[in-house]
Amino acid sequence: MTGIWSIIALLFFPGGLFVLTCGLAYEWVDRKLIARFQNRLGPRWFQPAADVLKLLAKEEVVPAGVNPVLFKWLPVIALAGALTAALYVPMAGLPPAFSFPGDLIVALYLLSLLTLCTGLAGANTLDRFSIVGAVRTLTQLFSYEAPFMLALLSPAIVAGSWQTSEIIRSAGGQWILLTQPISFVIALIGLMGKLELPPFDAPEAETEIVAGALTEYSGRGYALFRLGRGVELVVGLTLVAALYMGGLAGPLDFALKTLGLLVVLALFQTLFARLRIDQTVGLWWRYGALLALAQMLVIVGAKVIA
Repeated sequence: MTGIWSIIALLFFPGGLFVLTCGLAYEWVDRKLIARFQNRLGPRWFQPAADVLKLLAKEEVVPAGVNPVLFKWLPVIALAGALTAALYVPMAGLPPAFSFPGDLIVALYLLSLLTLCTGLAGANTLDRFSIVGAVRTLTQLFSYEAPFMLALLSPAIVAGSWQTSEIIRSAGGQWILLTQPISFVIALIGLMGKLELPPFDAPEAETEIVAGALTEYSGRGYALFRLGRGVELVVGLTLVAALYMGGLAGPLDFALKTLGLLVVLALFQTLFARLRIDQTVGLWWRYGALLALAQMLVIVGAKVIA
């Protein structure tokens, strides 16, 4: 019976189909909010699902000069990594489907697969736009990954555990963002940088390099990358809300907190124009990483004194 419930958790709820549906729904909310902030109507509620279904039905064209195995499997690996990471976070406000000591570290590394696969996908082609996009993607990865990880590990240091459920339990419902506001802001900005959301979308600037690293992708491959980004958005928001906003006490609490964070991200995307890649990397690596380290040193010092 345990094996059956594990399969259900993996394929349907709280993983699998549920996370994919949440990814499409949050993508629609994000696009709708940005459109409203810009005095536009925005897409209808079914638009993200319709786009993905259309892409899945299209033929996937493999360009000349690429490694066909990498070209076809990189989107699958990217989506699989994001879906697997969802099993170790409290999706829908429920306890993680699978929990073990150190699962937070595993989840953070799995969330990096999407960016790595995107960069490799661009580097695998001969297209100049894809190669430039791949360089920008991997450069931005090194700039945003470390501060994002440090920001999410700060609550773990306070709790003295690397297990997500234990960190939430040790917080006792307290909003850690009130005591660690710097790490909270770094986590949000780092998530935007990882997902290449405006103003950190230089790796896929359509006015400069078409679609960046994914310029040569069409059909199923592009659909899987898009689904992976939606899933990673949901998982990232869930992690930030669970670790910094007093945990997630149920589906309603999950929806309110994650959608509240999504409103903040949509505001950032609307207010700021796209940054150049040197601005995106230089400013954040210079100040974001140092601030994250400073916050962590303060936390470690406070624990030692206590």
